[in-house]
Amino acid sequence: MAASNGRTKRQRGEIETLPSGSLRVKVYAGVDPISGKRHYLTEVIPAGRTAANEAEMARTRLLAQVDERRNPRTRATLDQLLDRWLEVSDIEATTRMGYVNKLNKHVRPVLGKLPVGRLDAETLESFYASLRRCRDWCGGKAYVKHRVEGEHNCTAKCRPHVCKPLSASSVRQIHWILSGALSRAVRWRWIAVNPASQAEPPAPPHPDPQPPSPADAARIVSEAWRDPDWGALVWLAMTTGARRGELCALRWHHLDLSASVLTLRRSAYLDEHGELREKDTKTHQHRRVALDPETVEVLRELHGRYLDRLALLDADADPADYVFSLEPDNSRGYRPDTITQRYGRLATRLGIDSHIHALRYYSATELINAGVDVRTVAGRLGHGGGGTTTLRVYAAWLSESEQRAAATLAARMPPRPLTPTQRTPPSSPYRAIAAGMRQQITTGQLRTGDQLPTVAKLAAAHGVSVGTAHRAVALLAAEGLVSVVRGRRPTVAGA
Repeated sequence: MAASNGRTKRQRGEIETLPSGSLRVKVYAGVDPISGKRHYLTEVIPAGRTAANEAEMARTRLLAQVDERRNPRTRATLDQLLDRWLEVSDIEATTRMGYVNKLNKHVRPVLGKLPVGRLDAETLESFYASLRRCRDWCGGKAYVKHRVEGEHNCTAKCRPHVCKPLSASSVRQIHWILSGALSRAVRWRWIAVNPASQAEPPAPPHPDPQPPSPADAARIVSEAWRDPDWGALVWLAMTTGARRGELCALRWHHLDLSASVLTLRRSAYLDEHGELREKDTKTHQHRRVALDPETVEVLRELHGRYLDRLALLDADADPADYVFSLEPDNSRGYRPDTITQRYGRLATRLGIDSHIHALRYYSATELINAGVDVRTVAGRLGHGGGGTTTLRVYAAWLSESEQRAAATLAARMPPRPLTPTQRTPPSSPYRAIAAGMRQQITTGQLRTGDQLPTVAKLAAAHGVSVGTAHRAVALLAAEGLVSVVRGRRPTVAGA
């Protein structure tokens, strides 16, 4: 192309012919921020009569993407993006470990080598669907799942693979992890559009909290109290709704028994090396929870046993010691998994389907059932959002509340109208007998074809003469409710 000054202007992009006869379009798109090398957009046009025109159109399209900054700036893979994202993201320690575990187990083996620029909504939705079919990404192929890798002698642990779908909740978590990483890639201009924003994850599961019933809660506390220190932990979990990590990090200086107040400031967790660490609570709140007199007494007794053990060890009390501990001097707190496993074994012994987190459900539902306002319950549990989470997740359906609501409505209903027969009380004995039998027939206690007592038995049952009982049966027969055949016992009409 000739410029106005007579010089030839260099054309942007190039089209080269491949040995197969196809045309490859190549457009310079800057320097790859990951590799530091020159980055090109390429597209191959199959050989044919219109290949030249199609190649020119492709070159124009790629140049427009570069000019409008809609092109991927890098050939980086999803693995490289995830590594970079995890490096710069400010994520809480336990959340980071959860992200890394899910990415390493489910995402990287399948999508990790795919260039970020080639990731689209269809790919993500197909990936989610596959996880919902089988978490091991088997592709529907039968194979033997060996207990170890490499050559070995198979045992009973080497068995055919059985597909186990990943839960919708876990797939949604993976979706939001990828969405966060890809949003950062858009901000860095690695890609132009976040494909996760166009993909549809599985629908959120309906909350179905299953708190123990009051009867089961009583059995759980009684069983836990075989070890008074363990029983105190279960009791405090029920009465305060504290999370297991918060109970593990609880120290004596967090308790003000004279003011009946418990302060929850820290939460315990295990790092990637299995070491016990502490961090802020889940919602980064420092909350003060009021204690009832019975709970205060439970904690006083717990503290007394702690002091007795220190006296035997000839050691001094330290306000920084843990409230709940397996050590004689309470120098080290519980591991969160230990609480989960111990409570699980307790529930199994009792034949109760429950887990330690269900005690939070129990605390929330019992407080709401008792008429405590939702904002107060949310504050005790450490929820944000003005109690929305509390109602949506933790308030289980309570039959007792339903019964109370039904009774309240019934008390406000107008008096029930009476039927004509109910308005006029029986004026004679035989009418009274007929009214009783009539009610049994209309309410279904006596069904069509059922035999009635003989006249003699009716007379004896009601203390009247046989003639009076006979008049009662005759009245019902006249109303069409009873069928009378000579020589047979009267029956309910319609037989």
